Amino acid sequence: MATSSSLLSEEQFLCSICLDVFTEPVTTPCGHNFCKACIRQYWDSNDLCQCPMCKEKFYRMPELRINTFISEMAAEFRKSVQAKATRSPDQHQAKAQEVPCDICIGTKLKALKSCLVCQTSYCETHLEPHQRVPALKRHELIDPVENLEDRMCKKHGRPLELFCRRDQTCLCVFCLKTDHMTHDTVPLEEEYGERKAQLGKTKAEVQQMIQERLQKVQEIKHSVDLSKREAEREISDSVQVFTALVRSIERSQAELIEVIEEKQKATETQAEGLIKELEQEITELKRRSTELEQLSHTEDHLHLLQSFPSLCTPLPINDWSEISVNSHLCVGTVMRAVSQLEETLNKQMEKLPEVKLKRIQQYAVDVTLDPDTAHPSVIVSEDGKQLRYEDTINNLPGNTKRFARSACVLGKEGFSLGIFYYEVMVKGKTKWTLGVARESVNRKGVITLTPKNGYWTVWLRNGEYKALAGPAVPLSLREKPQKVGVFVDYEEGQVSFYNVEARSHIYSFTGCTFTEKLYPYLSPCLNDDGKNSAPLIITPVNHTE
Repeated sequence: MATSSSLLSEEQFLCSICLDVFTEPVTTPCGHNFCKACIRQYWDSNDLCQCPMCKEKFYRMPELRINTFISEMAAEFRKSVQAKATRSPDQHQAKAQEVPCDICIGTKLKALKSCLVCQTSYCETHLEPHQRVPALKRHELIDPVENLEDRMCKKHGRPLELFCRRDQTCLCVFCLKTDHMTHDTVPLEEEYGERKAQLGKTKAEVQQMIQERLQKVQEIKHSVDLSKREAEREISDSVQVFTALVRSIERSQAELIEVIEEKQKATETQAEGLIKELEQEITELKRRSTELEQLSHTEDHLHLLQSFPSLCTPLPINDWSEISVNSHLCVGTVMRAVSQLEETLNKQMEKLPEVKLKRIQQYAVDVTLDPDTAHPSVIVSEDGKQLRYEDTINNLPGNTKRFARSACVLGKEGFSLGIFYYEVMVKGKTKWTLGVARESVNRKGVITLTPKNGYWTVWLRNGEYKALAGPAVPLSLREKPQKVGVFVDYEEGQVSFYNVEARSHIYSFTGCTFTEKLYPYLSPCLNDDGKNSAPLIITPVNHTE
């Protein structure tokens, strides 16, 4: 015998109002069936009491009773649907993060679609009428979402299908006709497409920002590593210098103590000899005093006269008025020791620039000169490592990078962060200028070499060395540089110059603020009738010097 679900079509078990399986089905006088709650709500919300299906009017609300037959058949149908859903391998119980079917009773299956018209989410089984019934096919289905009421217009109860670009809000068709008729409105799909494209662009920009910041993190970590290594080198160098100083002080102290102790022993030995000699003389004088005392009491005239000459003869004793023990013998020794210590300290201090230069040379970069920036009279070698001045002006193509009035050239590579160092051979030249310049310096007019104008340089002119700090600072150098090292710490705002062979410091610009790329700056200056014809040469940095 066939079951009830196979004898009747599935549409007969669905309420035409809620489109769900009947719950407490009732029959109207015209013979149509509805859920009891659905038909009452329908009549309560309308002025006329009529059938939703055939529109037959009732002059008074009919008395509704449960249609037991339909109720039993609907219950059987519901059971068969649940059994079918249970048997379906493609369906499973909705998990916590998944949208459940609103129709399922008992175990809620995972929703396959949500209907914006019905404001209901359906599993595969309960979605079937929307795929088959012509009226339901026109409903808009979307991927399952929760809170379907948020997709409906709160004012008109219609799906939000449009977007107002002026008010930046979602609309239904009734909103368009009432409040947004003159506004720039587009379908949600169109705005979605544009916003998604914009979202992709924004996402790419955010990813770019993430990459830039990740790169900056790596740069900072690298800077920290460099700083850590530099700190370790500084600690090692300072320990070396101060250990030598401490040892020198300890050695000087030990030598001083030994000298003082030896002199003190000599003083004590001298004093002991003098005291012994004085005690001997005191004994002789006491004996003479006793004899004189006795003679003074004698009544024997002859004895007194005979003894007087021998007792009045002076004793062989020393004149002690000019004899003394020197109690300040150590003062000269201490002064000499302090002087020697000062000399040692000065020697150790002289080593500090050498230690610092050795550390700075670790930041050496390979500088190559840019011939496109060279003045027409300045000739750059093919390898970009030498430059010299020619009295003739070469016919070169003009460009914005070339210096027009100053006999100078810049390096090819600029630096906008970190630390860099390079060395230039100036041997045989009577005039030269070295340093760094910022990228935007004036290259066509008259140039004044000052930090204010973007130049941090030192030069040699007429045998005098000067730092062009605006005003120029005369430099007193004990040795004439043959090779000059240029050191730049971009973040610290420092530009320093060193006499490489003498391992000594020449001058430092400090407290500078750099906002652009810095380029090596070199000028061989005029030939000066051949006296200054030697080239400037960028040399490799020898870390073992």
